[in-house]
Amino acid sequence: MIITNIEYIPNKEIVEHFGVVSGSTVRAKHVGRDIAASFKNIFGGELKGYTELLSESREEAINRMKEQALSLGANAIVNVRFSTSSVAAGAAELYVYGTAVKVI
Repeated sequence: MIITNIEYIPNKEIVEHFGVVSGSTVRAKHVGRDIAASFKNIFGGELKGYTELLSESREEAINRMKEQALSLGANAIVNVRFSTSSVAAGAAELYVYGTAVKVI
């Protein structure tokens, strides 16, 4: 599955358009990660627990979007975008969407 944030794929021709596909995941903060993050806020540095959480969330959302595109018969997704939103105290949604297409 080819995934890109541009509207076309170089050296490929879009031969079929399936419409918008998306994937999302809602994740809550972990108490252990919050404790570690509070120390980092004092002393500075990367919040590695949250970096891992966001990486896992992106991967899960992309996989869900890919599954939807595959079920439509697509072999690529173009114009991919990410969005986040807070859904509750300590929980956020990571949403990814794009246009499912068939390319040759």
